[in-house]
Amino acid sequence: MGIEVAGILGLIGLILIVYAVVKTVQSGASTGVKVVWVVVLLVFPFVGFIAWLLFGPKG
Repeated sequence: MGIEVAGILGLIGLILIVYAVVKTVQSGASTGVKVVWVVVLLVFPFVGFIAWLLFGPKG
């Protein structure tokens, strides 16, 4: 009954993507920019999250 590392990493990844989507939707960016970021986060989860951290809407 060991805990699988891949399962935990997947859960952490899911939490990070959900956090990024929520913060993007709550940001003051235009609707088009929000839609593009959400699509990028959903289609390319891990690379999209890193790109969101570096270039995503702030505030």
